[in-house]
Amino acid sequence: MKKVFIVHGLGGRPNGGWRPWLMAELAKKDTYACALSMPDPEEPVCAEWVGEIERHVGRSLRDEVYLVGHSLGVAAILRYLEAMPEKHKVSGAVLVSGRCEKPEDGRLPTFYEVPFDFGTIRSGSSKFAVIHGDDDAVVPVSNAEMFARELGCEPIIVRNGGHLNGSSGRWTLPQCMEALDKMMSG
Repeated sequence: MKKVFIVHGLGGRPNGGWRPWLMAELAKKDTYACALSMPDPEEPVCAEWVGEIERHVGRSLRDEVYLVGHSLGVAAILRYLEAMPEKHKVSGAVLVSGRCEKPEDGRLPTFYEVPFDFGTIRSGSSKFAVIHGDDDAVVPVSNAEMFARELGCEPIIVRNGGHLNGSSGRWTLPQCMEALDKMMSG
């Protein structure tokens, strides 16, 4: 069975922004989708978020698992891929509006205290997609370019996308569905 686990960002909720739309689109294709409720979204701790992803993926070892993260959810997915057991390899990861470096204000230290180990991350998933708004005021588009370069994919840049969340007026994200379709069929 194909399963998609969606990880929201800082201050996010499972049913915010485009997540309900994506779950509905996946349901039309008989693909199980679940937007995870991450622990303490206002004051997140990386180990807790990684543990939540691990809990869901660990229950799905016989399934074809895909991860979709938005903003801080991207960092959580990448930290999961760095730390996960070999038997928990996922089939693909879609990274939306993710940050690759510590925010200038020093927040979220448990997510960004050390640089990402992209060699280990690449061994945790065979397919990646990186999606970012060209005018994201929260996370510069240069982050998407760096992720794409390190993960061996082309960045998908959404014109006038903002931070690709509900606050940016994004209630659908067809680029995410297209990326998942490509991963699942290839």
